[in-house]
Amino acid sequence: MGFFSRLFGRESSPTKQIEVEPVEYKGFLIYQEAIQESGQYRIAGRIEKEIDGEVKSHRFIRSDVLSSRGDADEFMLKKAQMYIDQMKGNIFD
Repeated sequence: MGFFSRLFGRESSPTKQIEVEPVEYKGFLIYQEAIQESGQYRIAGRIEKEIDGEVKSHRFIRSDVLSSRGDADEFMLKKAQMYIDQMKGNIFD
């Protein structure tokens, strides 16, 4: 690790991406992708659906942060399901 990395606390290796397994809900794929921030996890994810051979995607990041990745992912899943239900499945129109 170089001098400036030690001085400013920068990590020497890039953050490892976690492979996310989607949850299927009413024809949509929901990806729970909490973002780690200062020891907590910001609620984030994306909703995808293939329409006419094209994959449509809606990504969102909420202001809410929780203490565990599991809690953040579970909250995101519930919010995504609620959004799909409220929009009656028309989230890409």
